[in-house]
Amino acid sequence: MFFNRIEARFAKIALRDIAGEHTYQMLWAKAHNIASYLQEARANKPLQGERVAFQALPTADYVAMLWGTWLAGGVAVPVSLSYPAPEVVYLLNNAQASYWLVSEAYLPLVQALEGQHEAEVIDIQIFADYAPTSLPISLPTPDLPALMIYTSGTTGKPKGAVLTHENLQSQVKTLVEAWEWAIDDHILHVLPLHHIHGVVNVLLCGLAVGATIDFLPKFEAKEVWKRFVERDYTLFMAVPTIYNRLIEAWEHSTEVERINYSHAVGKMRLMVSGSAALPTKTLDIWRKISRHFLLERYGMTEIGMAISNPLRGVRKAGSVGLPLAGVQVRLVGEAGELIDLPEIAGEVQVRSKNIFKAYWGKPEATAESFTADGWFKTGDVARRDSEGYYYLLGRNSTDILKTGGYKVSALEVEEVFLQHEQVAECAVVGVPDETWGDKVVAVVVWKDTIHAPTAGELREWAKQFLAPYKVPMEIKTALALPRNAMGKVVKKEVVQQIL
Repeated sequence: MFFNRIEARFAKIALRDIAGEHTYQMLWAKAHNIASYLQEARANKPLQGERVAFQALPTADYVAMLWGTWLAGGVAVPVSLSYPAPEVVYLLNNAQASYWLVSEAYLPLVQALEGQHEAEVIDIQIFADYAPTSLPISLPTPDLPALMIYTSGTTGKPKGAVLTHENLQSQVKTLVEAWEWAIDDHILHVLPLHHIHGVVNVLLCGLAVGATIDFLPKFEAKEVWKRFVERDYTLFMAVPTIYNRLIEAWEHSTEVERINYSHAVGKMRLMVSGSAALPTKTLDIWRKISRHFLLERYGMTEIGMAISNPLRGVRKAGSVGLPLAGVQVRLVGEAGELIDLPEIAGEVQVRSKNIFKAYWGKPEATAESFTADGWFKTGDVARRDSEGYYYLLGRNSTDILKTGGYKVSALEVEEVFLQHEQVAECAVVGVPDETWGDKVVAVVVWKDTIHAPTAGELREWAKQFLAPYKVPMEIKTALALPRNAMGKVVKKEVVQQIL
């Protein structure tokens, strides 16, 4: 879908990064060099599914490593830039990586981990003077594994989800059509490149249609606003935390800056939010600032994107939308019964070509994740309204709390608490309790500790909006909530902090 027509786009700018502009031809040449080097190390034979871990800042080097791995017949394993040393070792060893490609910034880490893994380290600086003796043998075939992305590990040890080239092609095709990506699109990329959101939704979709992508080395709200004003971006994708930071920066700007900022984002054709629940309060404020009703969607590492509010059509606050084309979605109750009626909660199950092949080295976990008739069990609970729009209630393991015989959606309670004028952040968790099963506890971060209400006052306020059994039994405070690279709260760490 992509490699077969890349030559027609050789002269077009593909990326802008800290080093400057890179055409599609320049990226292609870098990728060919890496692919040739890897194959020469195997007597000019494809890698046949060997794992190639790689670690690079958001630059052209990242794309060259990704494409080069594919052209050599390998499986690309992106390594998070924020992983501490033990997690990098875990990934390299768990993936049984044959190679670890690194840019200069990560050479100190390589030295620190010497002897703790078996991957051959390749400093990509060598490709500056490398002259390949042969070109890659062939383009990848659809059924071959292409990408191994590790799950966020919010509910357990990260697992490597293996996606084939067919999976990726299907995911990209689905989103390109749904969100009408085009060759004249221009996007600012601020998301991590070890996550499906940053890799597929932005990078691969953009490159697949011949768009231009600007990499931002590190997210800074003021810098993002500056870029918005200086360049004519057509779309932007981010997580709720990023939108909240942009709102804060807008609120602390001058009146002239605010006018320029709002005008710049108002010209874009699409702004998307995902990877975590979008608070209605954030949606409303952003709409006033930008005139954009953020498009919220639902997906995960294993399935890509499955549900999305429409590009053209009704978008509903609090909803992740309707199933995407080619994706089947159903709700299933605890007893395995199909849920056809609206407003009844059940587990989200998905079936499509987008879905991953397997968890690396975990056949039992893979088998347990699918039903006998091939539906992937997401572990997420949702309800569906009378028009077919889905509303997520949270992870079955962490967000659906069972207290005193009732079920409580942590996301619903968090949404209410975030409406309070003094609550900046909130995480609702269940703490094991002999009497209640799950004791519902809210951990809040105040906007202003001086004027913050007492725990009792906040509980009384919440009773205006929540049934008594949904009101948290305890309110605890924190300076910040633990989050992963995508801005999602890591609730197992929240529970550990308050126990």
